[in-house]
Amino acid sequence: MSVSGATVLVVEDERKIRELVRDYLEREGLGVLTTESGAEAISLARESEPDLVILDLRLPDVSGEEVAREVRGFSSVPILMLTAKASEEDRIHGLELGADDYLSKPFSPRELVLRAQAILRRTRGDGVGGPAFYGGGRLAVDEARREVGVDGSPVALTPTEFGILVALARVPGRVYSRYELINRVRGYEFEGYERTIDSHVKNLRRKIERPGAPEIVLTVLSGGYRLGLQRDP
Repeated sequence: MSVSGATVLVVEDERKIRELVRDYLEREGLGVLTTESGAEAISLARESEPDLVILDLRLPDVSGEEVAREVRGFSSVPILMLTAKASEEDRIHGLELGADDYLSKPFSPRELVLRAQAILRRTRGDGVGGPAFYGGGRLAVDEARREVGVDGSPVALTPTEFGILVALARVPGRVYSRYELINRVRGYEFEGYERTIDSHVKNLRRKIERPGAPEIVLTVLSGGYRLGLQRDP
């Protein structure tokens, strides 16, 4: 699912951090509202109805904890907290206030964007309909039921294998890098993702391909993977 077009409210009193986060999010096609004020953040959350709030806990007027508490009183918008407080107790307290995720300072802007994207994918919904068929009915993918069929027979896939196949099937023919695939399946990058994806694809092919050269999941040299079948009308 693409999260382009979603709106993120960034509440951060340090101007450099606020602008850095805004720039990284806008590069991903996200709309961004910013403020350094907790009081204004509450008003913006109410009036603008953002899809995600990235909230620093140390603000000059109203504390981030109070902002989260107030926002939770009228909205279920996901909240990603940013803070220099790194103890387990602080994280638990933030989650108890209704935060969906927690990132300690200093943080990587790239990691922040990945976490934001993961939250948006989980909360915005996919709008998934019935099963889709590919290659003249050879492959069937039912996202709602999390079922896959090949040549009329059901195939049992692990969640990661299913996620990879769904990502490829949503845009047949599009090349997905290994990084894109792990981001779509896991929602964030983790160490060794290239090697991990290759192993999952190998296992996926073992379950859905006929003996011989792969026809469903194709390797693109120096690129990644793509679905080799077209979606049926």
